[in-house]
Amino acid sequence: MAWPSVFQRGSLLSRFSHHHVVVFLLTFFSYSLLHASRKTFSNVKVSISEQWTPSAFNTSVELPVEIWSSNHLFPSAEKATLFLGTLDTIFLFSYAVGLFISGIVGDRLNLRWVLSFGMCSSAFVVFVFGTLTEWLRFYNKWLYCCLWIVNGLLQSTGWPCVVAIMGNWFGKAGRGVVFGLWSACASVGNILGACLASSVLQYGYEYAFLVTASVQFAGGIVIFFGLLVSPEEIGLSGIEAEENFEEDSHRPLINGGENEEEYEPNYSIQDDSSVAQVKAISFYQACCLPGVIPYLVSLIRDKLGWMWVFYFFILMTSCTIVFISPLIVREIFSLMRRRQAHILRE
Repeated sequence: MAWPSVFQRGSLLSRFSHHHVVVFLLTFFSYSLLHASRKTFSNVKVSISEQWTPSAFNTSVELPVEIWSSNHLFPSAEKATLFLGTLDTIFLFSYAVGLFISGIVGDRLNLRWVLSFGMCSSAFVVFVFGTLTEWLRFYNKWLYCCLWIVNGLLQSTGWPCVVAIMGNWFGKAGRGVVFGLWSACASVGNILGACLASSVLQYGYEYAFLVTASVQFAGGIVIFFGLLVSPEEIGLSGIEAEENFEEDSHRPLINGGENEEEYEPNYSIQDDSSVAQVKAISFYQACCLPGVIPYLVSLIRDKLGWMWVFYFFILMTSCTIVFISPLIVREIFSLMRRRQAHILRE
């Protein structure tokens, strides 16, 4: 049995040039850096909670407690943990909304500009959130919430842009292999964020944010000057042209009589410059077309209803496991310590 053409030796690699390799690596590491900045916040939550709560007081001088804890946000670690969970929630909501907005913006602007702007701006917001506020000893809950909402919107520019750029460079042949390798960028970013945060966490959590933000900002600069959005920018043929050429190359040179009538080549003798360019309508105008909204409602109700219910169930279950598991583990250890203390007293 013959192997598929995509797995034959040299058939896949011969399609790609060094430009494809550069685009693959730049988009891979750009999304990895975005994930690394998210992972940093998760890794330093314990340090942030200790800094935001008055865990120890100076007893060498008789001063009121309010003076020693004036730069702290919360009176206990439980309330600080609850606020950190709230920051995670508002980040996810803003990220979900931003994905829809970023997709629309990416279709209308240059993808390289949108991606580099999102990376550099997100790095600046992370720097202000974790480093600048700690250096200035300025703690404010509303400021943290606003910064993390903006960070979620800026972080959402990454996924739509890198997927669109990868789609411009890699066609249907071998796309599963390429995207299978490329999809590891999220895991690599989580590992990178954990390594960067743990390497400087001993000096303070603000330096973990500083290192991650600096690396991400530098990555945004590299993306702006080095990333090519599509092959047409350097004079190469696009994916659609290559796929059409492959279809024509597999077509038989001499067709039978019954196939001659079915084959109608899509050639036009009209000059391309004389063809009027049709302006695309906006999203609002598309929604105002008759029957669009009722069809959308019926599609969601009939076709996608159970899928969204299942997805929501899986999402809520995973979020519950992630956020509740630390509390369960802490309660188990507390119960074990109390039981050991009770045994020792007996």
